[in-house]
Amino acid sequence: MNQKYPHPILAREGWPFIGGTFLLALLWTALAGFGFVAALLWIFFIIVTQFFRDPPRTVPAMPEAVLSPADGQIVKVEKTIDPFTNEEAILISVFMNLFNVHCQRFPVNGTVEDVQYYPGKFLNADLDKASTENERNAVIVRVNDGNRITVVQVAGLVARRILCYIQKGDQLSKGERYGFIRFGSRLDVYLPTDATPCVTIGEKVLGTETILAKLAPKA
Repeated sequence: MNQKYPHPILAREGWPFIGGTFLLALLWTALAGFGFVAALLWIFFIIVTQFFRDPPRTVPAMPEAVLSPADGQIVKVEKTIDPFTNEEAILISVFMNLFNVHCQRFPVNGTVEDVQYYPGKFLNADLDKASTENERNAVIVRVNDGNRITVVQVAGLVARRILCYIQKGDQLSKGERYGFIRFGSRLDVYLPTDATPCVTIGEKVLGTETILAKLAPKA
Protein backbone atom coordinates (compact mmCIF):
# COMPACT_ATOMS: atom_id res chain seq x y z
CA MET A 1 0.00 0.00 0.00
CA ASN A 2 1.27 3.49 -0.85
CA GLN A 3 2.38 5.07 2.40
CA LYS A 4 1.94 8.59 0.98
CA TYR A 5 -1.73 8.04 0.19
CA PRO A 6 -3.17 5.66 2.82
CA HIS A 7 -6.76 4.48 2.81
CA PRO A 8 -8.31 6.39 5.75
CA ILE A 9 -11.82 4.83 5.44
CA LEU A 10 -13.14 8.34 4.74
CA ALA A 11 -11.22 10.09 1.95
CA ARG A 12 -9.17 13.04 3.11
CA GLU A 13 -10.54 15.04 0.14
CA GLY A 14 -13.92 14.90 1.86
CA TRP A 15 -12.96 15.89 5.38
CA PRO A 16 -13.85 19.60 4.92
CA PHE A 17 -17.21 18.67 3.38
CA ILE A 18 -17.99 16.04 6.01
CA GLY A 19 -16.97 18.33 8.86
CA GLY A 20 -18.84 21.30 7.42
CA THR A 21 -22.13 19.46 6.92
CA PHE A 22 -21.85 17.84 10.36
CA LEU A 23 -21.33 21.19 12.10
CA LEU A 24 -24.18 22.77 10.11
CA ALA A 25 -26.59 19.97 11.04
CA LEU A 26 -25.46 20.01 14.67
CA LEU A 27 -25.73 23.78 14.99
CA TRP A 28 -29.19 23.91 13.39
CA THR A 29 -30.42 21.10 15.63
CA ALA A 30 -29.04 22.83 18.74
CA LEU A 31 -30.62 26.17 17.89
CA ALA A 32 -33.93 25.13 16.28
CA GLY A 33 -34.49 21.58 17.51
CA PHE A 34 -34.87 18.45 15.46
CA GLY A 35 -37.44 19.44 12.86
CA PHE A 36 -37.86 19.05 9.12
CA VAL A 37 -34.86 21.22 8.19
CA ALA A 38 -32.63 19.50 10.74
CA ALA A 39 -33.65 16.10 9.38
CA LEU A 40 -32.74 17.22 5.84
CA LEU A 41 -29.38 18.50 7.04
CA TRP A 42 -28.57 15.21 8.79
CA ILE A 43 -29.60 13.28 5.68
CA PHE A 44 -27.34 15.52 3.61
CA PHE A 45 -24.50 14.85 6.06
CA ILE A 46 -25.00 11.09 5.65
CA ILE A 47 -25.02 11.39 1.84
CA VAL A 48 -21.81 13.45 1.84
CA THR A 49 -20.13 11.00 4.23
CA GLN A 50 -20.99 7.96 2.11
CA PHE A 51 -19.78 9.73 -1.03
CA PHE A 52 -16.31 10.20 0.45
CA ARG A 53 -15.90 6.69 1.81
CA ASP A 54 -12.54 5.19 0.89
CA PRO A 55 -12.38 1.50 1.86
CA PRO A 56 -9.24 -0.65 1.50
CA ARG A 57 -9.32 -3.19 -1.31
CA THR A 58 -7.71 -6.57 -2.00
CA VAL A 59 -5.28 -6.69 -4.96
CA PRO A 60 -5.68 -9.80 -7.18
CA ALA A 61 -2.48 -11.85 -7.49
CA MET A 62 -2.29 -11.96 -11.29
CA PRO A 63 0.71 -10.21 -12.91
CA GLU A 64 -0.93 -9.74 -16.33
CA ALA A 65 -4.14 -8.25 -14.94
CA VAL A 66 -5.18 -4.63 -15.50
CA LEU A 67 -7.34 -3.69 -12.53
CA SER A 68 -10.25 -1.28 -12.52
CA PRO A 69 -9.01 2.16 -11.39
CA ALA A 70 -12.39 3.01 -9.86
CA ASP A 71 -15.80 1.74 -8.81
CA GLY A 72 -18.62 2.06 -11.29
CA GLN A 73 -20.27 0.52 -14.33
CA ILE A 74 -18.71 -0.46 -17.65
CA VAL A 75 -20.16 1.76 -20.38
CA LYS A 76 -17.74 1.05 -23.23
CA VAL A 77 -15.52 -1.77 -24.48
CA GLU A 78 -14.33 -1.07 -28.02
CA LYS A 79 -11.38 -0.69 -30.36
CA THR A 80 -10.38 2.90 -31.01
CA ILE A 81 -7.38 5.26 -31.17
CA ASP A 82 -5.74 6.37 -27.95
CA PRO A 83 -5.87 10.19 -28.40
CA PHE A 84 -2.92 10.66 -26.03
CA THR A 85 -0.47 8.30 -27.75
CA ASN A 86 -2.09 8.15 -31.23
CA GLU A 87 -1.89 4.35 -31.13
CA GLU A 88 -4.58 1.78 -31.81
CA ALA A 89 -6.09 0.62 -28.55
CA ILE A 90 -8.92 -1.09 -26.74
CA LEU A 91 -10.92 1.39 -24.70
CA ILE A 92 -12.69 0.33 -21.51
CA SER A 93 -14.71 3.07 -19.80
CA VAL A 94 -15.95 3.01 -16.21
CA PHE A 95 -18.77 5.42 -15.33
CA MET A 96 -19.06 6.48 -11.68
CA ASN A 97 -22.33 7.74 -10.25
CA LEU A 98 -22.83 9.72 -7.05
CA PHE A 99 -23.02 6.56 -4.95
CA ASN A 100 -19.71 4.99 -6.04
CA VAL A 101 -16.35 5.30 -4.30
CA HIS A 102 -14.60 8.12 -6.14
CA CYS A 103 -10.91 7.72 -5.38
CA GLN A 104 -8.73 6.33 -8.17
CA ARG A 105 -6.33 3.44 -7.66
CA PHE A 106 -3.47 2.44 -9.95
CA PRO A 107 -4.42 -0.44 -12.30
CA VAL A 108 -0.95 -1.89 -13.01
CA ASN A 109 2.61 -2.08 -11.74
CA GLY A 110 4.53 0.46 -13.76
CA THR A 111 6.20 3.82 -14.29
CA VAL A 112 4.42 7.06 -15.19
CA GLU A 113 5.70 8.19 -18.59
CA ASP A 114 3.62 11.35 -18.75
CA VAL A 115 0.71 13.20 -17.16
CA GLN A 116 -1.39 15.36 -19.49
CA TYR A 117 -4.11 17.69 -18.21
CA TYR A 118 -6.69 19.23 -20.54
CA PRO A 119 -9.29 21.84 -19.50
CA GLY A 120 -12.68 21.32 -21.08
CA LYS A 121 -16.43 21.11 -20.72
CA PHE A 122 -18.53 19.39 -18.07
CA LEU A 123 -20.87 17.29 -20.20
CA ASN A 124 -22.59 14.20 -18.84
CA ALA A 125 -19.69 11.74 -18.39
CA ASP A 126 -21.87 8.96 -19.84
CA LEU A 127 -21.77 10.61 -23.30
CA ASP A 128 -19.24 9.44 -25.90
CA LYS A 129 -17.93 12.96 -26.55
CA ALA A 130 -17.08 13.40 -22.87
CA SER A 131 -13.85 11.49 -23.55
CA THR A 132 -12.61 14.20 -25.92
CA GLU A 133 -14.47 17.37 -24.87
CA ASN A 134 -14.65 17.28 -21.06
CA GLU A 135 -11.99 18.33 -18.59
CA ARG A 136 -9.64 15.35 -18.29
CA ASN A 137 -6.32 14.19 -16.94
CA ALA A 138 -4.42 11.42 -18.71
CA VAL A 139 -1.72 9.28 -17.14
CA ILE A 140 0.42 7.33 -19.62
CA VAL A 141 2.03 4.30 -17.97
CA ARG A 142 4.83 1.98 -19.02
CA VAL A 143 3.88 -1.33 -17.42
CA ASN A 144 6.71 -3.34 -15.87
CA ASP A 145 6.20 -6.09 -18.48
CA GLY A 146 6.85 -3.61 -21.32
CA ASN A 147 3.26 -2.85 -22.31
CA ARG A 148 1.91 0.71 -22.29
CA ILE A 149 -1.53 1.86 -21.18
CA THR A 150 -3.29 5.19 -20.64
CA VAL A 151 -5.65 5.91 -17.75
CA VAL A 152 -7.81 9.03 -18.05
CA GLN A 153 -9.79 10.82 -15.35
CA VAL A 154 -12.76 12.52 -17.01
CA ALA A 155 -14.87 15.18 -15.29
CA GLY A 156 -18.66 14.98 -15.57
CA LEU A 157 -21.81 17.06 -15.37
CA VAL A 158 -21.56 17.43 -11.59
CA ALA A 159 -17.88 16.57 -11.14
CA ARG A 160 -15.92 19.82 -11.20
CA ARG A 161 -12.61 18.90 -9.65
CA ILE A 162 -10.05 16.35 -10.84
CA LEU A 163 -7.25 15.62 -8.38
CA CYS A 164 -4.11 13.71 -9.41
CA TYR A 165 -1.20 13.14 -7.04
CA ILE A 166 1.40 11.59 -9.31
CA GLN A 167 3.87 12.91 -11.84
CA LYS A 168 6.19 11.80 -14.60
CA GLY A 169 8.76 9.28 -13.40
CA ASP A 170 6.76 7.97 -10.44
CA GLN A 171 6.72 4.20 -9.98
CA LEU A 172 3.48 2.79 -8.62
CA SER A 173 2.01 -0.58 -7.75
CA LYS A 174 -1.43 -1.98 -8.34
CA GLY A 175 -3.99 -0.65 -5.91
CA GLU A 176 -2.07 2.46 -4.88
CA ARG A 177 -4.27 5.51 -4.48
CA TYR A 178 -3.32 8.20 -6.99
CA GLY A 179 -6.29 10.52 -7.55
CA PHE A 180 -9.85 11.60 -6.85
CA ILE A 181 -12.76 13.14 -8.77
CA ARG A 182 -15.49 14.89 -6.82
CA PHE A 183 -19.17 14.12 -7.39
CA GLY A 184 -19.55 11.72 -10.30
CA SER A 185 -17.30 11.12 -13.29
CA ARG A 186 -15.65 8.57 -15.58
CA LEU A 187 -12.38 6.67 -16.08
CA ASP A 188 -11.17 5.71 -19.55
CA VAL A 189 -8.53 2.98 -19.81
CA TYR A 190 -6.72 2.54 -23.16
CA LEU A 191 -5.04 -0.84 -23.58
CA PRO A 192 -2.89 -2.51 -26.27
CA THR A 193 -4.95 -4.17 -29.00
CA ASP A 194 -3.70 -7.62 -28.01
CA ALA A 195 -5.10 -7.26 -24.47
CA THR A 196 -8.03 -9.49 -23.54
CA PRO A 197 -11.02 -7.65 -21.99
CA CYS A 198 -12.52 -9.41 -18.96
CA VAL A 199 -15.60 -7.20 -18.54
CA THR A 200 -18.72 -6.43 -20.57
CA ILE A 201 -20.89 -3.35 -21.03
CA GLY A 202 -23.27 -2.89 -18.12
CA GLU A 203 -21.13 -4.83 -15.65
CA LYS A 204 -20.53 -3.24 -12.25
CA VAL A 205 -16.92 -3.13 -11.12
CA LEU A 206 -14.94 -2.38 -7.97
CA GLY A 207 -11.74 -0.36 -7.98
CA THR A 208 -8.66 -2.61 -7.64
CA GLU A 209 -10.66 -5.81 -7.04
CA THR A 210 -12.18 -6.15 -10.54
CA ILE A 211 -9.92 -7.26 -13.41
CA LEU A 212 -10.69 -5.17 -16.51
CA ALA A 213 -8.38 -7.01 -18.88
CA LYS A 214 -5.32 -9.22 -19.22
CA LEU A 215 -2.23 -7.99 -21.00
CA ALA A 216 -0.43 -10.18 -23.52
CA PRO A 217 3.24 -10.74 -22.61
CA LYS A 218 5.77 -8.80 -24.63
CA ALA A 219 8.10 -10.84 -26.80
